[in-house]
Amino acid sequence: MRYAPLLYLSQSMIALSAAIVAVKANNASASSQADESASSSFSYPTLDKPETSTAPYNPQCTWDGVQTLDQVFWTPKDTYSYQNYKGPIVGPGQIDEDILAMVQSLTLEEKVGQMTQIQVGNIADCNGNINVTAVEWFIDTWKVGSFLESPGNHGGKYSWYSPKEFADFTDAIQKIALSKGSKIPMIWGLDSVRGANYVKGGTMFPSGTGTAATFNPQRAYDAGRIAAKDSRSAGTHWAFGPVLDLAVNKLWSRTYENFGEDPYLSSKMAHESVRGYQGDYKNDRTRVATSIKHFIAYGYPFDGSDRADRRIAAHDLLEYYLPPFQAAVDAGAATVMEAYSAINQEAVALSEYYLKRLLRDQMGFKGMMVTDWAEVNNQALMYFTAKDVKEANSIALDQTTIDMMMVPYDETFSKAAIELVKEGVIPMSRIDESAARILQLKKDLGLFEQPYADRSLAETVGSPQDVEAARNAVRESVTLLQNNNKALPLSTSENVLFVGPTINTTRYMGGGWNFHWQGPTDAEGDAAYQGFGDTILKGIEQIVGKTPEYYLGTDIHGENYTDVKSILKAAKKADKVVVGLGEHSYAEEIGNIYNMTLPVKQLDLVRQIASATDKPIVLVLVEGRPRGLEEIPELVDAVVDAYLPGAYGGLPVAEILYGKTNPSGRLPITYPANEATTSDTIWQPAYMSYKPRWAFGYGLGYSDISYTNVTLSSNTLTFGAPITASVTVTNNGPYPQKEPVMLFTHQQYRHIYVPELYRLRNFQKVDLAVGESKTVTFSLTAEELAFWDKKLQKRIEPAPVNVVINPFTVANITAVVDLQGDTSHIVAQGVSYA
Repeated sequence: MRYAPLLYLSQSMIALSAAIVAVKANNASASSQADESASSSFSYPTLDKPETSTAPYNPQCTWDGVQTLDQVFWTPKDTYSYQNYKGPIVGPGQIDEDILAMVQSLTLEEKVGQMTQIQVGNIADCNGNINVTAVEWFIDTWKVGSFLESPGNHGGKYSWYSPKEFADFTDAIQKIALSKGSKIPMIWGLDSVRGANYVKGGTMFPSGTGTAATFNPQRAYDAGRIAAKDSRSAGTHWAFGPVLDLAVNKLWSRTYENFGEDPYLSSKMAHESVRGYQGDYKNDRTRVATSIKHFIAYGYPFDGSDRADRRIAAHDLLEYYLPPFQAAVDAGAATVMEAYSAINQEAVALSEYYLKRLLRDQMGFKGMMVTDWAEVNNQALMYFTAKDVKEANSIALDQTTIDMMMVPYDETFSKAAIELVKEGVIPMSRIDESAARILQLKKDLGLFEQPYADRSLAETVGSPQDVEAARNAVRESVTLLQNNNKALPLSTSENVLFVGPTINTTRYMGGGWNFHWQGPTDAEGDAAYQGFGDTILKGIEQIVGKTPEYYLGTDIHGENYTDVKSILKAAKKADKVVVGLGEHSYAEEIGNIYNMTLPVKQLDLVRQIASATDKPIVLVLVEGRPRGLEEIPELVDAVVDAYLPGAYGGLPVAEILYGKTNPSGRLPITYPANEATTSDTIWQPAYMSYKPRWAFGYGLGYSDISYTNVTLSSNTLTFGAPITASVTVTNNGPYPQKEPVMLFTHQQYRHIYVPELYRLRNFQKVDLAVGESKTVTFSLTAEELAFWDKKLQKRIEPAPVNVVINPFTVANITAVVDLQGDTSHIVAQGVSYA
């Protein structure tokens, strides 16, 4: 989702000051950002309400607009119990009879109101309080059924709302929803994408790429489950996540949000993430509905800038970009969020093919679909695919199965939809269809039974149990990319100098979608976390038992040097030097870049240290996407990629550096060597040059790991007759090791359609004690090797296929199987594009 930059930066909207009176939910009375991102082609003025809105708004402004820290504190429970649901998939299905009856009892205006979502800033006044008049106007006049976002992002008095203050706010709105308008509970959506990042104390996990780097789907499950619980504590019911775009163009500012570039890895993470968020969400009120996003193919912007057009053939879309979404739908995803902008110049938000035939007919999705931020109105205001807002909404209602419009500023959708139905342009049945799916979701989430926040969950927010789960994810995520001369691990007896802008920071470990949309501001800094987090420096101090020698060197933007003379002097005396470089926090278009290289002064800092001393240098990267390093890897001994490890990433990174944890992360993306290779992937055509800085799946540990040759159960592979591929892995020491074992295939030739360089088909992460060997066995089917052709038919081409284990970390671990079968045998038929 995307906020208008001026609106965001002004931080001039919403917070709760009035006391909330507890009320009991009454089922009878109840019945009687996303990806949130505002248009980048225009921005609303820095007022508390957009000029286009006609909602009553007439406060006397006395607040200076400077947010303060929420002073609600609590002692989180050390541990707590939860329902670790592993039963049958729970997801959307048929609409219940009582919901169908409810829809028929509603007026047109009430149905359209259920389809309308408004952002929190529109129900705030210029004093940072709830504008009750505006709330009542949206709910009573326009029957609005959903709100989204955090008051901390839109001018609330507090920068980061505690569970109590957030719940006070959402409960106040819920109380009005139950007493005004349709008297139907509202549903609240929040970008809880890596934990409940907008709830004070909510445990933040690594970014999507960091989680994928674990090659352990359990970590995605953990992140989803804890995000759901913490979101529910605040009275929000719906998470705009997980993010399932493939990170293809690595310049893209949203690379870090996704589970990497590979369809299979992303699919496995997607499935477990949805299971974590939702569990048995129709009965377990600590879970939320997911909104898998952004459907579809948002991760390959043509020039790397956010929202750029994607140019993708239909069969490529089905082959690579669809599988993670299909995995999430199969896992029971309750809702889907459509993607920004266009594919091959066809606007996704207005596309019958993408949002009806593909999503509903081919994939079998039965849940509710929401737009991204202002995306339908922007068809007229940004993309020029409709003459005006009314026509944009008309096309969207007629051509797609969008159910809820994240408008999110005003009543424009409501006005347009009501007029279109009354004019006979849009049938009432179309409105009924969407209203029913929305109301069914509310019922599934238990909102008709208990619409208010569960205040008892607040005491589990920030629990040490959750913090340890997040740290465990980081421990398995951090990736050792280079370790010449065994520079790592460090010894506590060594005199180590620490330098750089990412060594002593919490905010830059979090990146975007962390505290605020763009992370904490410069004025807020790390103090904003109020103790809910750590730094790499604090982690090092905890390990070595003293405060290490540390200098900033340069700011995160590489604009100014600091203490360079002191650094060079200290470097000459040190045994080793650790330099932390990386990126500032950003999200969406704010993070657009056209040069992948890190700021010059950051790189020059390393050059100066390398020129001043011959002591070993360790480079630690804290970054949301792979940034250019020029010749720096040749100047340093070791390189560690920590991705964006989150607020609690400091201690785990320190443990990796000092050998308390053996690194087991592997790259979930291709780390490009230069701008020309930013869109290289492991699954690109085999004939193309693949010479990245570091390859997909690459990573080192501190132990010597050896593999036997691959053993196949058969030398032929045919339909309906799976084979197994086995390999024995041995840890020769000297440390225990978690080893990701990956099975790839490469088809030696394929008629007409160029085979990929490699396709990841399976993986397992195994624990190996020193001296231990384990045999890892994978299943492989002919159906898995089928591919989509331009007729949108999935079939195979018989040919020899290389079965390869960890191609970029272990050499020559390959066996060959003969893929056999009838080329006319259709494994799957895609819906027609035309």
